[in-house]
Amino acid sequence: MLGIDRYLIDFDTKDIEKQYHDVIIIGSGIAGVYTALEIPEDYNVVILTKETIEISNSVLAQGGIAVSLDKDDSPKLHFEDTIKAGAGLCNEDSVWVLVNEAAQNIETLCKFEVEFDRKDTHQLSLTREGAHSKRRIIHAGDTTGKEVCDKLISVVRKKENVKIKERTFAVDLIIEEGICKGVIAYDEDKSSYILYLSKMVVCATGGFSKIYSNTTNPDVATGDGAALAYRAGAELMDLEFIQFHPTVLFHPENKSFLISEAVRGEGAYLKNVNGERFMPLYHELAELAPRDIVSRAIFNEMKKTKTSNVYLDITFKEKSYLEKRFPKIYETCLNYGIDISKDYIPVAPAAHYCMGGIKTDIYGRTNIKGLYACGEAACNGIHGANRLASNSLLEGLVFGRKIGFEVQKIINENKESLEFEDFSIKSKRVPKVIDKEEIKLEIQNIMTKYVGIIRDREGLLYAKDKINEHYNNIKDVENLNTEDFELQNIILLSKLVIESALEREESRGAHYRRDFPETNDAKWKKNIIKLKK
Repeated sequence: MLGIDRYLIDFDTKDIEKQYHDVIIIGSGIAGVYTALEIPEDYNVVILTKETIEISNSVLAQGGIAVSLDKDDSPKLHFEDTIKAGAGLCNEDSVWVLVNEAAQNIETLCKFEVEFDRKDTHQLSLTREGAHSKRRIIHAGDTTGKEVCDKLISVVRKKENVKIKERTFAVDLIIEEGICKGVIAYDEDKSSYILYLSKMVVCATGGFSKIYSNTTNPDVATGDGAALAYRAGAELMDLEFIQFHPTVLFHPENKSFLISEAVRGEGAYLKNVNGERFMPLYHELAELAPRDIVSRAIFNEMKKTKTSNVYLDITFKEKSYLEKRFPKIYETCLNYGIDISKDYIPVAPAAHYCMGGIKTDIYGRTNIKGLYACGEAACNGIHGANRLASNSLLEGLVFGRKIGFEVQKIINENKESLEFEDFSIKSKRVPKVIDKEEIKLEIQNIMTKYVGIIRDREGLLYAKDKINEHYNNIKDVENLNTEDFELQNIILLSKLVIESALEREESRGAHYRRDFPETNDAKWKKNIIKLKK
């Protein structure tokens, strides 16, 4: 008998419209769209995205893409920097794939006419970011993600074999005898459900940083992919490792706009409210230390000075340089009365990236046959306990491509029929009036306060109790629309993150426990995996 927590809705498959495709891709960020482009054109592909195709976390990425192109750089050095940042938990095989296949994927982007900044017609401009030993970040001003996604989307729209279904929310996976057969999705425009069936489902839904109150992520980042995969029996891994970006604009009207790490890469200093530079006291790389270290240093400085933010100082650079190198940052700050050529930028850390997600191998395979994952939704061990800056867009490219290349083999080898015996789900959920927005805000505040940059057992246990209350209160409430689905997913992911953070009794990378401040390799140099019982 299926529990109430297996599916979010009641349904009868014989009453639902069915559509058949060779490949279903859930998500329209860089990982999802690039995967579609790498699939041979004789296969029928559908991309399901819950908003319009242009809305994703990838679009907001500012800094750039890490790739070893300089004569003084190499994939080996990129590998070493990634491993070091990952604090002992990186999967070395995955990282080798990432760094060795980086350049060929960038070459593909250039063929798609992505306009990266250049030193000249033959050479891309390179900048440096935190924890990188070399200048290896290629960029398109400070809107790299948007430039890449815009170009990829323009190409995929012209593909006759790719169908794009916007405003379509992937609710749950259909699994029969351990094999993924498809996705039940809610079509917002039609206000009806559609059963998309395929021999291959690729989850590229991004992360779940919207479980926190302050985040650089768009509203769509509610962990839908990880949640539906977990409910279906997929393994999730490394959920306790949430990366907080150190420098996010702190302004009464905006606390989610990212101030790219590339600003520090170009020499900006971090200063506390007293105008004192503090990062050299915390790490030898100062402002270019790994993100977890910079975020904790800022947290400590705010606590010491009893303030809500610190400042980023790049006033020593010429105005003309800043307008050209960081046009979006310059314009946005100016809209809030901050001239970055003259004024310090008020910043504070905010939730930014989830190192954990759906456990996969280097080919995107999960423990469920027919279900694949890539991008931030996936966890193949590249980032370990702390992601190296500008490896995220690269991850979506490299592993999306690997999945695309495997499609022909996967579909040819999969002899399983897509047909299944119709079934129905009838739960005990009941209609109930609840203030969804209030519940979501309370969860986000709890996660920020007790499961944020610095954690301890007492706070985690309090958070666990409060989240479990919400979990138990709404698990039997009828889910009718996207808001309901998202709230269920936010609560589930919050619950799993807390459980993982409680279990890891050490500090490593982005997971810092004040009650266990040391890293304990003897006991905890391992991954925590969550699997639905």
